[in-house]
Amino acid sequence: MNRIDNEHVTAPVHAALVVFFAAYFFMLAALAPARAETAIQEVRSTSGVTAWLVEDYSVPIIAVKFIFEGGTTQDPAGKEGLMTLMSGLFDEGAGDLDSDAFQLALDDAGAEMGFSAGLDGLSGSMRMLEEKRREAFDLLALAVNRPRFDQAPMDRIRAQLITGIEASARDPETQAGIAFSKALYGDHPYARRSDGTPETLRSMTADDLRTLHRRIFARGKMHVGVVGAIDAATLAQELDRVFGNLPAEPELTAVPEVTPKFGQEVRVDYPLPQTTIRLAYPGVKRDDPDFFAAFLMNHVLGGGTFSSRLFDEVREKRGLTYGIGSGLSTPKASASLSIGTSTNADRAAETLSVIREVVAKMAAEGPTEEELADAKRYLIGSYAINNLDSSSAIASTLVGLQVEGLGIDYIRRRPDLIGAVTREQAAAMAKRLLSVDPAVLILGPAADGG
Repeated sequence: MNRIDNEHVTAPVHAALVVFFAAYFFMLAALAPARAETAIQEVRSTSGVTAWLVEDYSVPIIAVKFIFEGGTTQDPAGKEGLMTLMSGLFDEGAGDLDSDAFQLALDDAGAEMGFSAGLDGLSGSMRMLEEKRREAFDLLALAVNRPRFDQAPMDRIRAQLITGIEASARDPETQAGIAFSKALYGDHPYARRSDGTPETLRSMTADDLRTLHRRIFARGKMHVGVVGAIDAATLAQELDRVFGNLPAEPELTAVPEVTPKFGQEVRVDYPLPQTTIRLAYPGVKRDDPDFFAAFLMNHVLGGGTFSSRLFDEVREKRGLTYGIGSGLSTPKASASLSIGTSTNADRAAETLSVIREVVAKMAAEGPTEEELADAKRYLIGSYAINNLDSSSAIASTLVGLQVEGLGIDYIRRRPDLIGAVTREQAAAMAKRLLSVDPAVLILGPAADGG
């Protein structure tokens, strides 16, 4: 839902998403010192809308990111996929402009607009040229306040979603993920498909969209980040124009806390040359005082790019996979630690056994002092590269910090929070999270043992 850094992941981590290219870091390294000193201002408009702003006049561009809390968990029963459908329609006509006219106006303004639905929030973004600021903000105000939800674009976006769902029904990875989510979360909203089903999508009307829009789009529980060639006074005026007329508070359905169901194995048999393996362990919420101890421990376990224990034992020493990784998942109503990899089908049982051995050793002993020190250096040094490498990335980071309630001075405090973690604290978190029998997903030919 947001981009703070790799401290926050809202979906189980697949190994392919963990492996990054070293060249990328070298290419962006020169940006880190300037971005690390980013000065954040809090701007409050006359209508009470608050945004975090980083002024940057190095290029004449303004990047805006915002999130309305709620997300796909707010889909009514029987209307699963409604939030996703709505997110595809905001640039398909608003106010007096139909879809074609709105798209032409965006082109004339030199602006880019996008919306996306996550589990816990609906996010929007816009990039614009400073000289076209008024025209771009006019269009954003129309999209936020007066979306049309015309039948023709609604039918077109719905058809695209249904086509994707029908295609994914033949994709074993997607189907395994659905089965694993259902096993972990049961009837909780986190187990529902964010894009719905063909049946739920076909049942939706424009009135359903309008009702959901009225419930979600409000000034309360909204977070805004802005980066670029705009000052605080001007931004305050634009915030009022775009968001000032929205209702004060949203009408959100409460989403209960849920603990994933561990200690189970989900097998999805499919004649693939490779077997995909995922393990889910207990996690830690982002506001837990021991979060950074878990964060550092996970980095040593499997979060490091080419230096984690899992990478060393599973790939380097045994050649069982091209990539393996782990990550903390911290959606609003749950938490987990996930491990993901794929391997040759005939070595799946061996791979799973090695993973369990590595996890058991970490649970029993925790990281070493040297491993912890290396993790601290990397995670402190890579923050600017991973999170502050562009205007859009900074805007996303600002919003993420607000959603998590981490404070406007978090970037300054973060190195000390990481540095203060002791080996004993990291070891305690390893024991707390990794001593539990995990939930395991195995996708591929039936595995022997494991």
